[in-house]
Amino acid sequence: MKTFLLLVLGTICGLALALIPAVAAHLHMLTSAIRPASQTGACAHTEEKFAFTANAPMERVVPLFGADKERVWAPKWNPQFMHPSPAADVQGMVFTIAHHHLASTWVNTEFDLANGRVQYVYVVPEIMLAVITLEVKPEGDRTYVEVEYDRTALTPDADARVREMAAQDRVSGPEWENQINQYLK
Repeated sequence: MKTFLLLVLGTICGLALALIPAVAAHLHMLTSAIRPASQTGACAHTEEKFAFTANAPMERVVPLFGADKERVWAPKWNPQFMHPSPAADVQGMVFTIAHHHLASTWVNTEFDLANGRVQYVYVVPEIMLAVITLEVKPEGDRTYVEVEYDRTALTPDADARVREMAAQDRVSGPEWENQINQYLK
């Protein structure tokens, strides 16, 4: 009987030791989930807008914000389409873009040319998620374009990069306006 009790006690102790890493991981996950954001190191989030006027009617301007059509006015813009094939500007298009040594995956979430609304979401893995929303409105024979960039770092190490990109977003209006109006001439 004594041997049997020692065997049961040994088994229980062995199981307890084996379960300690799993229990510790579970407890860590639970405490991380309930810890306030200020203690978890919330990542940077930015929201920037710029606006400009394109020197053409809306019907001619708004298609220029499709990923495929943007190639005609944006130097170095070269999306590699995953869907659709062949490349076409449609809602739900999916493509990748090379950013120096990094790659991002983009999806179009809204492509409403009639109402002048275009939106993209893209991810640079382990660095950033961005949402780009364009509102395009007619102004007689010209077109008003508003662009909003919402960026969120995916790790605290990417915070500085997201803030740098936000600073660049803030001043991008004149560049976009110049490139599009040069194309429209």
